[in-house]
Amino acid sequence: MPTLLKAAILGVVQGVTEFLPVSSTAHLLIGARILGYDDPGGVFTVMIQLGSIFAVMWLYREKIIHVVAGLPTDPDARNFAAAVVVGTIPLLVAGAFLAKWVRSVLYVSFGVIGSAFIIGGIVMLIVERLRPQPDVLDAERMPIGRAFAVGVGQALALIPGVSRSGGTIIVAMLLKVDRPAAAEFSFFLAMPTMTAAFAHDLIEARHHLAPERAGEIAVGFVMAFLASLVIVKPFVNFVRRSGFGPFAWYRIVAGLLIVAALAAGWWHPVNDSVQP
Repeated sequence: MPTLLKAAILGVVQGVTEFLPVSSTAHLLIGARILGYDDPGGVFTVMIQLGSIFAVMWLYREKIIHVVAGLPTDPDARNFAAAVVVGTIPLLVAGAFLAKWVRSVLYVSFGVIGSAFIIGGIVMLIVERLRPQPDVLDAERMPIGRAFAVGVGQALALIPGVSRSGGTIIVAMLLKVDRPAAAEFSFFLAMPTMTAAFAHDLIEARHHLAPERAGEIAVGFVMAFLASLVIVKPFVNFVRRSGFGPFAWYRIVAGLLIVAALAAGWWHPVNDSVQP
């Protein structure tokens, strides 16, 4: 398969899964393994994430402008901006201390990914069934304390297979945030979080940047942007109607397939020393 086609497929995978509660990191790792795509230093993965960031910023550009313009006079705008800042802190702190260990140990264990898929799916089903009656119906009115707790849920996404959006949304629902508001707050948390992660990873991977890879990076970036652009609003509408049950079952089935493939020896883990 041509390298540019592999890059396009992985760009779509990134764009579709980044904002769904199914873990884009795990899907990229699995997709690259299946396609036989080599990404020295993780440069390709780092660069195409920027496409997803730009897409969600474009989709919510009016709200971003509204919040920024309202900071001097609008209490809701100030509260929302503070909530996003506070919610970003836990992942930034956790990433500063754990990112290298996570990448060198957990990213090479498909057993960890499979287990995280299954456990996350089960937790999602339980929360969907037992979640308390929501009292926060608008992301702009997210209380600061709950925003920090949601940020802790986001920090769990350092584990491949957990899902950044899944962690934030599930914790938000447990804290009485309505599904669409939880999803929207997750999107806004993604903007500073993913931008910071992009800057950090780009510095780490700068020695692997090479002009000959510009074409595949450009293709992956564009496809990630377009896929995210297409998926975000339908996702919110779907969640409003149907909840997160279908995503939970997808996670469980995918996790069981990964674990079964490993157990049967059909798919050898990259590093046998790390098992869940």
